Amino acid sequence: MTVCEAPGKVYLFGEHAVVYGEPAVPAAIERRATVTAEPRADDHVRVEAEDLSLDGFTVEYSGGTEDRPDVDVPTPLVEAAMGYVDAAVEQARDAADAPEAGFDITVKSDIPLGAGLGSSAAVVVAGIDAATRALGEPLDRRELADRAYRAEYDVQDGQASRADTFCSTMGGAVRVEGDDCEPIDAPNLPFVVGFDGGAGDTGELVAGVRELRAEHGFAADTVESIGDLVRTGEALLAEAAGDAEPEPTLLAELGELMDFNHGLLAALGVSARSLDAMVWAARDAGAHGAKLTGAGGGGCIVALDGSDATETALSFTQGCEEAFRAELATEGVRVVEP
Repeated sequence: MTVCEAPGKVYLFGEHAVVYGEPAVPAAIERRATVTAEPRADDHVRVEAEDLSLDGFTVEYSGGTEDRPDVDVPTPLVEAAMGYVDAAVEQARDAADAPEAGFDITVKSDIPLGAGLGSSAAVVVAGIDAATRALGEPLDRRELADRAYRAEYDVQDGQASRADTFCSTMGGAVRVEGDDCEPIDAPNLPFVVGFDGGAGDTGELVAGVRELRAEHGFAADTVESIGDLVRTGEALLAEAAGDAEPEPTLLAELGELMDFNHGLLAALGVSARSLDAMVWAARDAGAHGAKLTGAGGGGCIVALDGSDATETALSFTQGCEEAFRAELATEGVRVVEP
């Protein structure tokens, strides 16, 4: 039995613009998905999803997941338990040259599903790592991140970015621009996350930005402005390289950029009333800055605040289902004791 866990992430800056070759800076957070993989004697894959619904469920299949089982949970949860795990298994089989390897797999996660925190990426990264290690063929981190990206790309019909899977694999803060992905230095930023309990449709939101960008020059300019903003944020982080804790001036400057980034994303039509309400609640509580994180349309916001004020304010904000502090996960995917 092999057990691996991988972190979720928030975007400091750059979501949506990263689709068009602009840079983005996601950062791993200490909310993790855990995948256990145990090789079987046959080619079946048995997936037990303990935390992906109220009651959990177990699915066993062979030869792919085209025929969805009749399980009493929402379709996105079945996708999380099967589609992403199935893609991870296929990547592990390919990497280990074991096309008929079967597994008993258990998935647990404390990352809200579909909320913009990289839950699927964490499941895929941890799943590939656990399965290849269980077969005696562990991967180096670069190959693991690449295979995890390919798995997400297949499941999401080409809509995936390398940002989520690379960040979950490496941990810390990373810079993503096209196929170029590199870890960058960042201090332990005081993240606070607000979750509205919902999830936007990533495909629809990405398509909406694409249509807007094609129709209006100012929308294309907005996407480029997000890229310029990311580069400014990168420069600030580079200046703070080596600092264990962020200086107040750095937090103020990063927060201002986050505020700008949220405004630009809202202009592209990917925010939502619940997200805007949480952003403004965080700012009114004294956060250095706040923005949506992920595809938008619902899900999560991230704020910078070292005090308890933002978390408290969000817990009383209409439409916020959960608020929590999320430390920077300096370690990416890792093996844990079963």
